[in-house]
Amino acid sequence: MLSLEEEILRRKILNKILSSDAKERLGRVKLVRPELAIQVENYLVQLYQAGRIKNLITDEQIKEILKMVGRNKDFRIVRR
Repeated sequence: MLSLEEEILRRKILNKILSSDAKERLGRVKLVRPELAIQVENYLVQLYQAGRIKNLITDEQIKEILKMVGRNKDFRIVRR
């Protein structure tokens, strides 16, 4: 669990790097799949701290990141 200060810093970073549409999309994802939204937020914060984010993250970029992160966690049930 993050401390209050860490959570505040995290929110500031996300507000700084996400466009308003991207924030809305991530908020909607958080309602349905909170674990996926947290993974994406962690990924974005790490990229920012590493200096790899230069511009605002758009809604289209968030969609791609969600696909990328979500793809790693998909599972299938095979009936035989």
